[in-house]
Amino acid sequence: MIILAIESSCDETSVAITDERKILSNIIATQIAEHKIYGGVVPEIASRRHTEAISQVCDKALCEAGITYSDIDAVAVTFAPGLIGALLVGVNFAKGLSYALGVPLIPVHHLRSHIAANYIDTPELKPPFMCLTVSGGNTIITEVTDYTKFNPIGRTTDDAAGECFDKTARALGLSYPGGVNLDKIATVADTKKYPLPTPHTENQFDFSFSGLKTAVVNLVHNKTQKGEEIDTPVLAATIRQKVCDILIQKTISAVKTHGHKTLVLAGGVSANSELRARMQAECDREGIKLYYPPLKYCGDNAAMVGVQGYYEYLSGNTSDASLNATATLPINYR
Repeated sequence: MIILAIESSCDETSVAITDERKILSNIIATQIAEHKIYGGVVPEIASRRHTEAISQVCDKALCEAGITYSDIDAVAVTFAPGLIGALLVGVNFAKGLSYALGVPLIPVHHLRSHIAANYIDTPELKPPFMCLTVSGGNTIITEVTDYTKFNPIGRTTDDAAGECFDKTARALGLSYPGGVNLDKIATVADTKKYPLPTPHTENQFDFSFSGLKTAVVNLVHNKTQKGEEIDTPVLAATIRQKVCDILIQKTISAVKTHGHKTLVLAGGVSANSELRARMQAECDREGIKLYYPPLKYCGDNAAMVGVQGYYEYLSGNTSDASLNATATLPINYR
C-alpha cells in the first residue's frame, strides 16, 4: 500500500512515500537556521515556512520515490498534537490531496508515529511492548498492546525532558537546538560541584522536570551575578546525567512492574547519547530487549507518519474533509 505521508507539527516540513514499513522517500525541509536567531521555535514563522515549502517537498518526495500522484493509495498526515498553525498547513494540504486523488485520508497522532519510527529498520519488532517517548514537548511511558492500542502508564506533570534540556542549554548560552548542543559539549558530570534536585511525583511513573529546569537557571543566574565562572561542559554533563537518571529509573521500573521484556525508545531525545548508552546497559542487566530508532528517524519526519498511517488504515481509522488539527490530544484518543 503506497502512502503519501505529511508531517508539519513543529519546525520540520516533511513528506515521505511509504509502502507498509518500507520507505521509498523521506524529504525534510528544516527551519532550524531561522529559528536559531530567536533561540527557539517561533510558531508564526514556522507556519509560514510550512506553507512556502510543502508543495516543493511533496514534489521532491514523489520524484525520489520514482512515482506519480496516480500511484498513491492513501494520504496520511499528522493532525495532533503540535503547534496548531503548523499542523493546519499539513492537514489542509493533505485534505486537498485526498480529495483530488480520490484516496483515503488517514489522521495520525504525532506520538504514535514516533513509536512507529522503530518499525522501519526492525521487521521483527511488534507489540506488545513498553515505550518511553521523550521529546521537546512530551515525555510519556506507554504500554503498546497493539499497533493502534496504547495504554499510558506515566507522563510528565509539567515540562518534558526535551524542554528541560532546551531551556537549561539556553541558560548556558548554547544555541538552538539546545538539547542537541548540550549533548555535544557535555563532558563528565560532577554532582558535588553542581548538585541538582530530583523531582518527585505522586504517581511513581510520572515525570516532572520544571523544578530541575528552574534549579539550573537559578544556579546559572546566581553565579553570573556573582561573577563566578561556570564550567559549562561539566554542568551540561550533570544536567544530562540527572535527566537520564530520572528517565531510566522510572522506565525500567515500569517495564518490570508490568511484566514486559521489550522496551522501545522514541522521540527526539531518544537520540541523546547518554540515554541510549545507559538505557542499553540497564536493559542488558535486566534481560530486557531494547529498541531505538536510527538517528535519522528520531526527529520529526514523515516516514514514521506513513508507517503508523498504514496500521491506522488497517484498523479503520480514516477521516474525511471535516478533519481538523488539534494542539493537544492523548495518545489513546480512540
